Amino acid sequence: MIYTLRNVMGHEVVELWHKDTALQDVEMVVLPGGFSYGDYLRSGAIARFSPIMESVIEFANQGGYVLGICNGFQVLCETHLLPGTLLHNPSHSFICKNAWLKPHSTGNAITAQLEKDRAYKIPVAHGEGRYYIEEREVQKLADNNQILFQYCSPSGEINDDANFNGSVHNIAGVCNEGKNVYGMMPHPERAADANLSNEDGKISVSRSGTEHG
Repeated sequence: MIYTLRNVMGHEVVELWHKDTALQDVEMVVLPGGFSYGDYLRSGAIARFSPIMESVIEFANQGGYVLGICNGFQVLCETHLLPGTLLHNPSHSFICKNAWLKPHSTGNAITAQLEKDRAYKIPVAHGEGRYYIEEREVQKLADNNQILFQYCSPSGEINDDANFNGSVHNIAGVCNEGKNVYGMMPHPERAADANLSNEDGKISVSRSGTEHG
């Protein structure tokens, strides 16, 4: 994530440690993927109590932009900055592959520059990526334009075959009601370099998510 933001996209990056307590006047907070605290208890459950998270929560509640990728998404759900939770994949195995995503709503900063009818190829790498929220809450997310992405086929069809991790309604990413906190399981930063023959992540989430202002 740091390489993509700094070297590929040319943004100034401030690296913050989990024991830090101040955000150093950043314009946006990015919680990257990884296995914080070894994913003990469940993914993100312990990291949610890291000292830096108090400042992240305050920043988000004041309207600051926050993006969580993979483990970062799990942490944001644990803090309740984002609705829902992430469960074990139905296969109970780690899934690492390219997935296809389709924007569900383009009415927010992170998806505003995307083509709604296009499928974007973005890598995934997770063992606990099955997004879950009660069925009655799904319609609320849809009505509020809080569903960012859904898993789809290469041609953009949203169906069970494309839903490799069993997420409710194929949901791959969501945002909060204020449209300033975003989370997704796929890794756009791993698809943002021409040398890797895939820049879908740069074109979609990484670029639009950091050009919010």
